[in-house]
Amino acid sequence: MPVWRTLFVAFAVTAAAQTPKEVRATAKQGPGALPQLQSYLKNPDNKIREEAVKGITDIGTGRSVDLLIEATRDNDENIQIRATDGLVNFYLPGYIPSGMTAPLRRAGSSIKARFGDSNDQVIEPYVKVRADVIHAIGSLVRGGAGPDSRANAARAIGILRGAEAEPDLYSALKSKDSEVLFESLVALQKIRDESAGPHVQYLLRDLSEKVQIAAIETNGILRNRAALPDLRSVLQATKKTRVRRAALAAMAMLPDSADRAIYTQYLSDSDDALRAAAAEGLGRLRDPADRKLLQQAWENETKRTALISLAFALVMNSQTQYNDTSPLRFLVQSLDLGTGRGLASPLLMEAARDPEIRLQLYGPLEQGTKEQKIAIAQILSEDGDRATEAHLEKTSRDSDPQVAAEGLRALRNLRARL
Repeated sequence: MPVWRTLFVAFAVTAAAQTPKEVRATAKQGPGALPQLQSYLKNPDNKIREEAVKGITDIGTGRSVDLLIEATRDNDENIQIRATDGLVNFYLPGYIPSGMTAPLRRAGSSIKARFGDSNDQVIEPYVKVRADVIHAIGSLVRGGAGPDSRANAARAIGILRGAEAEPDLYSALKSKDSEVLFESLVALQKIRDESAGPHVQYLLRDLSEKVQIAAIETNGILRNRAALPDLRSVLQATKKTRVRRAALAAMAMLPDSADRAIYTQYLSDSDDALRAAAAEGLGRLRDPADRKLLQQAWENETKRTALISLAFALVMNSQTQYNDTSPLRFLVQSLDLGTGRGLASPLLMEAARDPEIRLQLYGPLEQGTKEQKIAIAQILSEDGDRATEAHLEKTSRDSDPQVAAEGLRALRNLRARL
């Protein structure tokens, strides 16, 4: 036997003889241990390979990324998931405790439990992800070892804003697995490429309520106006409250004067979420004829959910002044409340695309509460222009460290976008 082959066999036997404990000890040596950890990726024992991926992830260097890409090509589903989460963790530090691998640390727990968690994480716009990372994860979306690996990879693509993997997500939308479908839809929402709309329209009538609602929301977020006839049909036919709410909210994101009667009808519905969606639809129409109707609804409303949407509608209908009783101030004040912040922030972000409204937000950015400053900084990072830079620079020097950090983050995102 040639010497080189003898050495190779001896090395392979040595690698195969390692225990998970020994792999962990090797990983503690830091970046210098990466070549040895890489050799463990070829070990026939799944536990050894899993520990190697965990160690590579913990080391977290640029070289680690290369090895994690290699690990995505493993034929074991759990290892594919660990490698994917490791790549996300490199670009979004701290992701691992909430990623799909978290349940794997607890004996007897199911990977699918992760899919019940919120899925709102996304990297900052200024963070640039290597193309080969997106390609590797996209390959898992299309052809992972199992549905959990594919769903987890789709979630990762959304978090990393991996637009290059959109064809892989389209392929995943043909899956029969609801979690793969759901995660792929949410990923497309995060990427926000409006050309993706037609690819998700056929899922508006999916038999899974979870998938159907995600498809409805995706068509609205991606501004797919071609979906309006289907959305109207779903709104009329469904007996499910959550589906009805989603359908009307999506229609409100696609304002059409032909739907004015529908918005007006639901403005007085007994369900406050439906009233809120109707108000937003009327607000986006920006028809001066609706101001009196919206003002009356605003004065009579008692539920905060609908009040926030009515305030947005009035702001969109030219009530842009900022004083003690104005709708715009009400929206800003809602940023102080946990549930209100989640409702008011995206509506303010949309409204602030109007330069006149954006100008009004510079005041509370400087003089508002801590929560208002943080939320408005985030809004302006998405909507601001060159004139916004000076305001965010000032926020980045705020006396509150958390506000200052948010101001700096927003400034970096603004500059990356501009």
